[in-house]
Amino acid sequence: MEHHVIPVRTYLAVFVALLVLLIATVGTYYVDLGPLNIVVALTIAIIKAVLIVLYFMHVRYSSRLVWVFAGATVVWLIIMLGLTFADYISRGWLSTTPIQ
Repeated sequence: MEHHVIPVRTYLAVFVALLVLLIATVGTYYVDLGPLNIVVALTIAIIKAVLIVLYFMHVRYSSRLVWVFAGATVVWLIIMLGLTFADYISRGWLSTTPIQ
């Protein structure tokens, strides 16, 4: 099995990008964007996760089978988050007062 060699320059560029995104994450804490705070924070977190998976976990240069499993993991995460949010949103639908 042949391995792709990633140059150190690429690792350094990804590291610098992660540091910039870390600073952006801390910056969003201090800036009040209202309801967009969570959207911006999650967007930054997703970008950081994608960079880590692609470069530090070597998925970018892996076989298609690895890409399929990485995609299946993301789909499973979306399903689990969707079910969690559905439960959270539906909590107030039932009445808590006893029936007389």
